[in-house]
Amino acid sequence: MSSAIPTDQPSDAPADEIDDTPEEIQPDSLAPPVPRPSQRPTFDPVAQPWVANPGGLVAVPDTRLTPMALRDRFAAPPAWTPDAQDINPARAADRSLRLASVLVPMMLRPDGIQIMLTQRTAHLHDHAGQVSFPGGRVEPSDSSVTDAALRETEEETGLPRGLVEVIGQLPDYFTGTGFRVVPLVGLVRPDFAPRPDPFEVAEVFEVPLRFLMDPSNHRLHSAALPAGGLRSYYSMPWKQFFIWGATAGMLRNLYQFLRA
Repeated sequence: MSSAIPTDQPSDAPADEIDDTPEEIQPDSLAPPVPRPSQRPTFDPVAQPWVANPGGLVAVPDTRLTPMALRDRFAAPPAWTPDAQDINPARAADRSLRLASVLVPMMLRPDGIQIMLTQRTAHLHDHAGQVSFPGGRVEPSDSSVTDAALRETEEETGLPRGLVEVIGQLPDYFTGTGFRVVPLVGLVRPDFAPRPDPFEVAEVFEVPLRFLMDPSNHRLHSAALPAGGLRSYYSMPWKQFFIWGATAGMLRNLYQFLRA
């Protein structure tokens, strides 16, 4: 969903088959496993040209970033338009899409809300070192997309679902490899110690919501693809982390939702 700063190596896969969907929501094959190349972008996402704050937008006011204001906004959503490049609502009726859900965890800190993210471990076959929201595929045993997101979040980070107040959701995010990702937004009581799954998660960290909701920290990149054409994507670099792709796209949509 987004990438850490190490440079990606080229891939032989066609450009339209490359996706930054985390490995945990990639489809399982019914056939015996066979060796396959790691899916990586055909370009270095960090090195592509970019413009800051396209459109010259302003930051979301602090008064809209409080727990009560967020509850009110999701309870009575305004008219607004997502602008993340990978959003394609026309695909909503495609029955071939696989369903997944993620949690956008808003940690209730004394000095302001922080968004909790995870960095994937470096040894994973696909998308090693990437940054993403906790979440994954909706399994048959899950009672809902919310149940799936909370289950995956607890498995990946140790966050008990009892500490999460789900207040709403963002528009579905459709990925190039055929996933419909449902982002659930939750307010989180932070009185827990993260216990990352050592196989999947290298680090659990937080980014101030105020930083992410300020478009002066948003970059719009344009990458020339080897097969021709351009790919546009957002990034929101934070310290040593390079947030891009689906994660940045969903955060950009959260910004548009809160500023409307």
